[in-house]
Amino acid sequence: MTSDNLLDNEIPEKFKDTESGDIRLGDFVKSYKELEKKLSRQPAPPATPEDYCITCDHGLFTPDKDVNQKLHRAGLSQEQVQVVYDVAAEKMVPMILSMAAEYQAEHELEKLIAHFGGAETWQDVARQLLAFGQKSFPADVLDNLASSYEGVLALHRMMKGQEPSLVKTPDAHSNRAELDLQSMMRDPKYWRDQDPAFVAKVTEGFQNMYRGSRK
Repeated sequence: MTSDNLLDNEIPEKFKDTESGDIRLGDFVKSYKELEKKLSRQPAPPATPEDYCITCDHGLFTPDKDVNQKLHRAGLSQEQVQVVYDVAAEKMVPMILSMAAEYQAEHELEKLIAHFGGAETWQDVARQLLAFGQKSFPADVLDNLASSYEGVLALHRMMKGQEPSLVKTPDAHSNRAELDLQSMMRDPKYWRDQDPAFVAKVTEGFQNMYRGSRK
């Protein structure tokens, strides 16, 4: 088989005349120019990795110099690199946070077992806390309290009467204060971050309601 025959076999049928089998050179050249034009429109990478302008408004992480260098060596454009960061925020970070939350939950459970003197004692306390919490709090507030070591201890103190809990009263002002406290307890600054100033404000609210209920 000659080189001409080999070349002829490599040419797609759409560039051949259906009757004669001859190559339609004009169509072939036109298609090549369109492909060349399409490739030329592909966005080019910036001059240096430092020229990437990455937006991370989500606050989960910031642009990484080493990552940008690797992406630049791969020839990624500004738009393509932004997509990489966006996908990382959408997919990878939630997965990492979920793994961290599971680890934190196990660590919190170990602390509770140690605090209450063993797994068996903790199981008994946990059942009591669940019954008390379901009777005393809305489900979302109870979930927030039960999601951290500090929240569980606060719930235990409330059950033992060592810390004021939310008190139902017919007074409209007290009901408003109760709703405000419930809202604050849902805030991650209370149940997750244990922000000292925020926790103190919640505690003060408990104390004010408790004093008011005893007048």
